[in-house]
Amino acid sequence: MGMMTVRNIPDEVHNALKARAKQHNRSAEAEVRAILEEVTRPEKRLHMGDALAALGRKVGLTNEDFFIFDQVRDKKPAEPLRFE
Repeated sequence: MGMMTVRNIPDEVHNALKARAKQHNRSAEAEVRAILEEVTRPEKRLHMGDALAALGRKVGLTNEDFFIFDQVRDKKPAEPLRFE
């Protein structure tokens, strides 16, 4: 895991962070981790699988369509890249 040091945090921000951590019964460091995770990985982010399923429903794809795709798809393994 990565490590980070944040310098020159204003006193009022540091005090508010400690107060928030106390409300959540965790250390200031744990509170910062929770805040960073919440901001960088929000629950309402778009998940690729959900987006593809919605697109399939929107254009009216059925299980039959996927069966046909599976039959016509090239099944031989791809040649690995050569970096020579």
